[in-house]
Amino acid sequence: MIDARGLSCPMPVVMVRRELDKNHPSDLEVKVDNRTAVENVSRFAGNNGYQVEVQSADDDEFTLILTKKA
Repeated sequence: MIDARGLSCPMPVVMVRRELDKNHPSDLEVKVDNRTAVENVSRFAGNNGYQVEVQSADDDEFTLILTKKA
């Protein structure tokens, strides 16, 4: 799980990229607290073979579930 709350872009994307490069997870949970990070992490993950599910607790906290496409 990556907790990127409180960080502005590009740091959430950088953190996800490092995790994907290092561990090649089949699933990854990412917590962010702004829509820009949701969009950027989702785009990056999609371009790297992951399906993204966005769950919103409220307007300023999001959980992204990244799942490797088969």
